[in-house]
Amino acid sequence: MMRRVATLAACLAIAGAAHARPVAAQHLLVPMDDRQTNHLKAYGLVFNALRDGHKAEWFLNYRGGAFLMPDLQEMRRRATLDGILFEPIDNARLAAIRAEIAANNMDAVALERAPKIAIYTPPKAPPWDDAVTLALQYAGIEYTPVWDDEVIAGDLAKYDWLHLHHEDFTGQLNKLYLGFRDAPWFIEQRERGLTTARRLGYGTIPALKKAVAEKMRQYIENGGFLFAMCGATETLGLAIAAHQTDIAGSFADGTPIDENADQKLDWNRAFAFHNVHIEQNAFVNSMSDIDGHQVNVAGRRQPLGQFSLFGFSAKFDPVASMLVQDHRQVIPDFYGVTTSFTRQTLKPGVVILASEEGAPWVKYIHGDYGKGSWTFLGGHDPEDPQHNIGAAPTDLSLHPNSTGYRLILNNVLFPAAKKKPLKT
Repeated sequence: MMRRVATLAACLAIAGAAHARPVAAQHLLVPMDDRQTNHLKAYGLVFNALRDGHKAEWFLNYRGGAFLMPDLQEMRRRATLDGILFEPIDNARLAAIRAEIAANNMDAVALERAPKIAIYTPPKAPPWDDAVTLALQYAGIEYTPVWDDEVIAGDLAKYDWLHLHHEDFTGQLNKLYLGFRDAPWFIEQRERGLTTARRLGYGTIPALKKAVAEKMRQYIENGGFLFAMCGATETLGLAIAAHQTDIAGSFADGTPIDENADQKLDWNRAFAFHNVHIEQNAFVNSMSDIDGHQVNVAGRRQPLGQFSLFGFSAKFDPVASMLVQDHRQVIPDFYGVTTSFTRQTLKPGVVILASEEGAPWVKYIHGDYGKGSWTFLGGHDPEDPQHNIGAAPTDLSLHPNSTGYRLILNNVLFPAAKKKPLKT
């Protein structure tokens, strides 16, 4: 009995001495593989650390795109409150990780400052949700809503990163008049658009939206980062290509679109697409042949499958690697006004980030434009594959490890990265 007491006392003495010594860890590793308990909140942890003046690193292709942060009590406290898994590591462990990264298809990218984020969203959001807004709110990442007044006034220059979602830059309101023209929310949306257009000196919604699209094109050309999903990906391209014409400006009230519309569009100015065929039947709820799934057109609608992220070399393609960091390579597909992008309409040089095997369309694309860059992700909400109008907003507390939402949040941190000279 005395021996057991003496052993216990010795253990307590050792534990007390260890507690009295400084903690050996100097860093926090936030793994982003299957062990992570809340992937989405982890992005908010990193973003807010950068906002507060701390530095971080992104370990591309290492444990699902892990993050390295300073070991500070405020970091531990927030991570614990948000249910984020973190691992305290010392310099020796960090050196071993860096050696592993150097020896494999991985890379370490410095994250320097939190980007200033703008989301293009109307004063009264429509009755269905924006996945990016949901992601930022859940992760605790601050952003500023902007709309037509701010864009026309040139306020985009204040921001590093701009997000667009299901807005229709052709001014046809995504042809929702076909099924919802008598709905109060649609009438309010249309009247708000007309009022804004006239106040800003434009006679119609299409004229205003083309001017807004042109401002966004200039924003990217001057060095901004654009991330778009759903219908905004397709209609922004149509509006930019039609900037000097009235092709995409028809309000789709039953008036046939010019049969020579395809030849009048200038795709040299657009980001991702060319050789596009415009839908000439105003009573068909489709804008063009950019979208491969044609979700709102009976007889054309394609079933959902799954898409695979491309595995990039982090050392040679760090930008593309950042955009596809995830803990799964194969992700269930999800519909949107624009769900996918047909290969035949993609410009040469567009980087395909994800596609469906054997399909004539891709899901996730990226490219440079002027001094800036753009990224398009098809579909509306990664955790609501059908997402019918009027559906309840997705509760991300039920999906803290969403692979699809991780793609959105990769884009949020992308502008924070210190760009390295390309090795090719």
